[in-house]
Amino acid sequence: MTGAPLLGAHVSVAGGIERAPQRGAAINATAIQVFTKTPNQWRERRIGARQAARFREALLRHRIRAVVAHDAYLINLASPDPGLRARSIRAFQAELERCRRLGIPYLVTHPGHFLDDRRQGLMRNAAAYEQCLATVPGPTILVEATAGAGTALGSRFEELAELRETVRGDLRPRVAFCADTCHLFAAGYDLVAAWDDVWTTWNRVIGLAQLRCVHVNDSQAPLGSRRDRHAWIGEGKMGPEPFRRLMRDARFTGVIKIIETPKDGDAERHDRRMLRRLRGYARAGARLEFRPPSRRAAPAELGNPSVGVGL
Repeated sequence: MTGAPLLGAHVSVAGGIERAPQRGAAINATAIQVFTKTPNQWRERRIGARQAARFREALLRHRIRAVVAHDAYLINLASPDPGLRARSIRAFQAELERCRRLGIPYLVTHPGHFLDDRRQGLMRNAAAYEQCLATVPGPTILVEATAGAGTALGSRFEELAELRETVRGDLRPRVAFCADTCHLFAAGYDLVAAWDDVWTTWNRVIGLAQLRCVHVNDSQAPLGSRRDRHAWIGEGKMGPEPFRRLMRDARFTGVIKIIETPKDGDAERHDRRMLRRLRGYARAGARLEFRPPSRRAAPAELGNPSVGVGL
């Protein structure tokens, strides 16, 4: 089991977060993602020392080797509304504190919606990260690349890099990234036809060392659609090839891989099926060593929001 990839799914915490590791084991996962509270409500959940200990013990018992949390959907750290931003900061600090208590090293977070001015929104978002990290020691935040719908920040690699660089230097090591294959594809990064070009650009702009987690999802919507619609692996617009590449590419060996694919009323069955498919992709051929792309990915192709994105 030690050599198995860090592969799993977002699992339910119904009945208590300490039940999540068992759900991970039921789908043969080595990694899980969880919410530490109800994601579409402001009401906070307190994690006591006893419950946190049960959660950590369950991770060991069920041989879950990696765990990440995802923050609540209502949080908008880039908001120009002072009341909403202040509430979001308090909620984000509470998310970090629950991760600290539970021993969860990573908190995945979507960049906010700027609503008024993109540049000002990015500055507000980065300042909120800085404030929250300074308040709560421990966990690292993983800023998730977005599909780019509406006024969402974080759909371009350059913007993600700037968010991190704007956080003050002593806190910056606690800011890293999560890439979602569906989001990248929806944002116009062609993982089907230009796999190496996309990741060469990521490495140049952000650095692959800062990629700690990948959300592994196919897309119901076409390239550049800016629509975040997850599909089963290999059954959406991306098809099997990018996922074969992901599972065999040596650059991603140590990266946590989490599926967020449709549950269709039976989470255990479909998550097991998707993870079995991904493991099959990994076994089907030798692990790929990175080869430089045949041409350098020009910013005009991969770094410009107007290219490859349906507006």
